[in-house]
Amino acid sequence: MDKQPLKDLFKKSQLLSDGAIEIMVEEYEERHFAKNEFFLKQGKISDSVQLVEGLMRAYTFDHEGNEVTTNFFSKHRAVYDPASFFLQIPSMENIQAVTECLGYTISYEKVNKLFHLLPEFREFGRQMLARELVRSKQRTLAMINQSAEERYANLIKNDYAILQNAPLKHIASYLGITDTSLSRIRRDFSKK
Repeated sequence: MDKQPLKDLFKKSQLLSDGAIEIMVEEYEERHFAKNEFFLKQGKISDSVQLVEGLMRAYTFDHEGNEVTTNFFSKHRAVYDPASFFLQIPSMENIQAVTECLGYTISYEKVNKLFHLLPEFREFGRQMLARELVRSKQRTLAMINQSAEERYANLIKNDYAILQNAPLKHIASYLGITDTSLSRIRRDFSKK
C-alpha cells in the first residue's frame, strides 16, 4: 500500500518531524469507498477518522423526516463525527460518499495511542480540531447573518469541489435554501 500521499499531507503541516510522520503513517490503513457507500450511519459510534480524497457529506433528518446536509468533506479533510468520536456515543448523523473516495483511516484506539506517544501528533490533532471548530462556527454564523447568495458565493470561493460533485438538492440543503432558490441563484451568478 502506497502511503506517500499521506506522508505528503503530513509534511505540509510544519508541526511534524519526519520521524513522527513515519510512526504516524504506520497506524493508518488505506480505505476505498464506492459512491453512496456509508462511512458512518446514524446510531453507530464514529470509531475512526478518514483523511479523504473525494467528497463525502454528513446529513441528518429534520423533525419532518427530510434529509438535511450538515457538512461536506472534500480533499484532505478529516471525516468523522467529533461528538461521537471523542465521547464514544452514537452519532446523530450519517456520513456518506458523494463520489468514489480513497482515503486513509485511523481507529479511535490508534489515535489515542499516538496522542500518548507523540506530542507532535497531539498538537497536529489539536490544530485540526480547532480548524474544524472554526469552520463549524463560521457556517453557523453564515446561516444567520449572510444571504443565500453570499453563502453560495463563499462556496464557490472556498470549496468548488462541492459544486462540481454534489447533487443540487444536497447543496441547497447545506445552504439552507430550497432547490428552486438555488436554481435561481445559480442562474443569476451565471449572468455575472
